[in-house]
Amino acid sequence: MIFLSKTSAQTQTNPASIFRFDPSMESYHYDMEGSGVICSAVDILPTEFAKEASQHFGNILSQFVGYLASTKDLMELPPHLKQACITHRGALTSLYEYIPRMRESATDELSHPNKKIHTQLVSLSGHLFDDFLINEALDKIEAAGGSFRLVKCHVGQSTDVTSYSELEVGADDRSVLDQIIDSLTSLAGKSGTHGIMEKQPNRIAHTVGKIHENGLENGDETRKKTSVLILGAGRVCRPAAELLTSTKSLSSSPLFENCMDSDFDVADDIQVIVASLYLREAEEVIQGIPNATAVQLDVSDQESLHKLVSQVEVVISLLPPSCHVVIAMACIELRKHLVTASYVNDSLLKLGENAKDAGITVLGEMGLDPGIDHMMAMKMIDQAHDQGGKVRSFTSYCGGLPSPAAANNPLAYKFSWNPAGALRAGRNPATYRSHGEVIQVSGDNLYDSAVRFRLPEFPAFALEVLPNRDSLIYGDIYRIGDEASTIFRGTLRYEGFSEIMGTLARIGFFDTESQGTLTSPERPTFESFTLELLDVEKETLSGSVIREIDIAEKIISLGHCKQKTTALKTARTILFLGLIEQKLIPSTCKTAFDVTCLRMEEKLAYSGTEQDMALLYHEIEVEFPESREMEKHQAILLGFGKTEKGRTISAMALTVGVPAAIGALLLLANKIKTRGILRPIEPEVYVPALDIMQAYGITLLEKRE
Repeated sequence: MIFLSKTSAQTQTNPASIFRFDPSMESYHYDMEGSGVICSAVDILPTEFAKEASQHFGNILSQFVGYLASTKDLMELPPHLKQACITHRGALTSLYEYIPRMRESATDELSHPNKKIHTQLVSLSGHLFDDFLINEALDKIEAAGGSFRLVKCHVGQSTDVTSYSELEVGADDRSVLDQIIDSLTSLAGKSGTHGIMEKQPNRIAHTVGKIHENGLENGDETRKKTSVLILGAGRVCRPAAELLTSTKSLSSSPLFENCMDSDFDVADDIQVIVASLYLREAEEVIQGIPNATAVQLDVSDQESLHKLVSQVEVVISLLPPSCHVVIAMACIELRKHLVTASYVNDSLLKLGENAKDAGITVLGEMGLDPGIDHMMAMKMIDQAHDQGGKVRSFTSYCGGLPSPAAANNPLAYKFSWNPAGALRAGRNPATYRSHGEVIQVSGDNLYDSAVRFRLPEFPAFALEVLPNRDSLIYGDIYRIGDEASTIFRGTLRYEGFSEIMGTLARIGFFDTESQGTLTSPERPTFESFTLELLDVEKETLSGSVIREIDIAEKIISLGHCKQKTTALKTARTILFLGLIEQKLIPSTCKTAFDVTCLRMEEKLAYSGTEQDMALLYHEIEVEFPESREMEKHQAILLGFGKTEKGRTISAMALTVGVPAAIGALLLLANKIKTRGILRPIEPEVYVPALDIMQAYGITLLEKRE
């Protein structure tokens, strides 16, 4: 039985609108499985309204209760009451008959009594229950002679939140199954009865390619499509999915034809499955992409992960590096190739022999940095070595920046993700080699080590460069450690960024230790927090408004910087970030670092149409035998974000997602023969990958002097 509660202590401590009360244990549970009474609670917080308001509500409700209790024929009820009636005379009403049908279907897969020869996983998303579209879906399946099994179900907790169900749909004839899928697809365009559907349409997604056999021969069925699973539905995902599903259009490019084997059949579309912890995110990513399917997946659920991985030939993981070992182990067990855009860490390297034994390739560092930087570098280095040269200097500079038009704040920088990672990177120590001397920079001095940088090809860019972690390891990776006296990798920013960030760091805005005022029950304002960092009492300032010059003078007096221009830029940044606002700091902020991340995430975000920019520049100096002069070899990538059909794709997403997809494409075509853990530093990877990038529109410029 389901009750409607006007108010409840439970709903005031838990926001869920459905809970289960077990009277035998006097316990509450936020699920619908197990013993007890399932309650649907509507909390109107009566303690915040006048007593007369509750009395008025009760008087109105009592009229409906009496009318409802005395009605013998449901057809006599007004439409809104008839639709709200779940049971009548001890039985479920017709609109709610789907409940036992779905419960009966949710049995173990192997013991399901109506198991069909052909089955396909279907994801239904939308207003399935409040508009009763689930009834129509089940009717269509059964009317066609098919069966269904409930795999997963999530009911939206309000009219603004859609529901989704995953059904395993089956039929004894493949053509019947296709007919059922087509009829379910037609439901996706239906309009809701409450005007809701225009905002959040129903959707259907189905995993194509996995056809279960129930102990019978498949016969002459259609060949399974080539499939790729993408884990993670962030910004990088869409460019990867778009490339994989557009191989037909790429196939006309001479560059593409030259680098792909003739036996790679691009006439067949690649089916892409995008899996995310939140189904809605995956659905939004694949919107408008043909041959793409959205599914919900928690990678910590081993059974679900293995089931999805088993359906594809290649897996692309765009999830955090901490997830890659679990995913790699699943790929090794099921003998599926894996591509990631993240650095290959020690945990992943330990799986190298297992991957070789399984006959698979785990291709890591297939993004921009790392990724395209490796490929461009190794192409130049290998060409120099092939000509008998020695690389005496290797310098690499890379940065994700706002386009000049979007660099419209004091830092000339913006974030398309949480700033925490970038801020932590700004405190990492760095090591590099310059003219034979090893230089070490502490994390505290990293911003102070930035130097002015100009590109002759792009003189309008006023840039600076900071050393990027340990450059010396690339001497070994690129096989130039014994010949290059200079090895340097740097991060690019617009000029002036580092002096401001360094001053903010010295003031204490990036401190990660708990701060007293931020842990006390009484929340401080941004203004009081900042004035405490600056050791300022507001009463000592002239006027009620804190001025830029006041902050700058205090920064200099505290010794955080010496230059007045730097102090003014820093003060301007503090004001821009809203760190002087008389607004309470949220309780989630426990440290100065938390406060700064929050403000930067809010104030340094890209607007809907603003574009970012990816810039990568390599330069090597090569010494040739027989006293030839030293040559400079240069390679440049410059890309901007783009907006198409109202959707903005960032340059960083393109230059990370596209290489990852190309890695999957090369594995599908068996162009990569090496098995085990691999970086894109070998010709079998970087030669065809760079060609496909050019065919796809990512321009790489090369130059020799």
